[in-house]
Amino acid sequence: MAISWENLDKLESYKKLQSLKGAVSVAKELSGDKAAERVASCSVPMAAGLVYNYAAKQVDEKVLSVLKELASEAQLTEKFEELYNGAVINTGEKRLVLHQLTRGQLGKAVTADNVDKREFYKNEQKRIAEFAEKVHDGRIANANGEKFTTVVQIGIGGSDLGPRAMYLALENWAKANGKFKLEAKFISNVDPDDAAAVLKSLDLAHSLFILVSKSGTTLETLTNESFVKDALKKAGLNPAKHMIAVTSETSPLAHNPDYLAAFYMDDYIGGRYSSTSGVGGAVLSLAFGADVFADFLDGAAEQDKTATNKDILKNPSLLDALIGVYERNVQGYPATAVLPYSQALSRFPAHLQQLDMESNGKSVNRFGEPINYVTGPVIFGEPGTNGQHSFYQLLHQGTDIVPLQFIAFKENQAGTDVVIEGSTSQKKLCANVVAQIMAFACGKKDDDPNKSFAGDRPSSLIYGEKLTPKVLGALLAHFENKVMFQGFVWNINSFDQEGVQLGKKLAKKVLAHDTDGALKAYADLLKI
Repeated sequence: MAISWENLDKLESYKKLQSLKGAVSVAKELSGDKAAERVASCSVPMAAGLVYNYAAKQVDEKVLSVLKELASEAQLTEKFEELYNGAVINTGEKRLVLHQLTRGQLGKAVTADNVDKREFYKNEQKRIAEFAEKVHDGRIANANGEKFTTVVQIGIGGSDLGPRAMYLALENWAKANGKFKLEAKFISNVDPDDAAAVLKSLDLAHSLFILVSKSGTTLETLTNESFVKDALKKAGLNPAKHMIAVTSETSPLAHNPDYLAAFYMDDYIGGRYSSTSGVGGAVLSLAFGADVFADFLDGAAEQDKTATNKDILKNPSLLDALIGVYERNVQGYPATAVLPYSQALSRFPAHLQQLDMESNGKSVNRFGEPINYVTGPVIFGEPGTNGQHSFYQLLHQGTDIVPLQFIAFKENQAGTDVVIEGSTSQKKLCANVVAQIMAFACGKKDDDPNKSFAGDRPSSLIYGEKLTPKVLGALLAHFENKVMFQGFVWNINSFDQEGVQLGKKLAKKVLAHDTDGALKAYADLLKI
């Protein structure tokens, strides 16, 4: 079948979908006699025991039927197949998109640069595993032969947000399951206060640093590397004995004696999609062990397989994406809140913010032509129950309706809890999830308008038993694939990020004092 890349507003199924705006009341569905039946019937199994439930979404059989038509007409699973079989999907940079290959082979072998890329990624994973084992058993140690106790990742954007979120997500689990090897810290912001604060918290003599830059030229990252090297030298330590690099084989960081070792990625993996490559693999393998990272990859690979299913009711990432398109393009909702009821996922919304907004924040199609419909929503979020005491006021009673994505687990990671007033803390946490879903959906009438809740605020729920490495991998891949499918629907390129480049170029002009007009005036304000 030939693949056709058409704008959304050219598709007949989209025109049909537009006629269904406001067709379903969540409040009526979930407060009626068949509420329990709807909750039970709107569950789609994910990988690693997770479940995607869309019962509180404003969709019915009629909407779902048209979404199926849209998936078929837009050839969404066929385009995914093109991607994982090595087509040039990143049209802006004329590149393949291969992050799925870091965790499994979905289709035929993909060769690029005369290399079998799956074998290349597997080999890098093996090299990282061997290096991590040598660090853990002391074969790679500091100048005094003492084991390293801390690993510090130096990177920004996708070299920081994803790996940091993944580390925090598994830290307590690792401690509870005897998998905690090294504490991990992260330096990202070029603000010197960031690096200074992290360095002050370290025992430098027992710290191993990972410099992450695919190009080897990222300004913020190289600036922070110099900051760290200066601190090491002042402490009488040789930076070359305390630093490794994750980079491309063509960068100045590769095969460089300034690093203990270098591990490689390539231009076919975008930064925000790199947590399952060496970018996440080095820090997670050093922190928790290579077997934990392997389990994380297995969960992602298992979820990727579900994304190949043409039936949207058996493909949770595709269904989530399509409902999101309906909410954005038909119902006109401007944002999506990601609300994990798990402290371990405290930085997961920040990662998804980059993943989604950097991928789908586009106003031209794959061919550089302007489009006249909205694309990616604003993504934000905080862990529950903290968010309830922060921005939920606007979500419940504000003038904009914001779709919600709840994430919850039946058990905590630590395995310890306490009973207070008849229930454990975990039960109280889960009770809040249930209460919020129903409060948003059904609202509450009150004679006092200030205490009245309109309801009909749509939400989904992803839930499972416990957040483990495999579950985390599946959760990550779900959202990566959701973003990909939405990009396909909107006919945009989700795999370049030209929007971040202009500011970088102007910053270099400012630092070179090559400025005039307002640029110079603002620079003068900050005494640059």
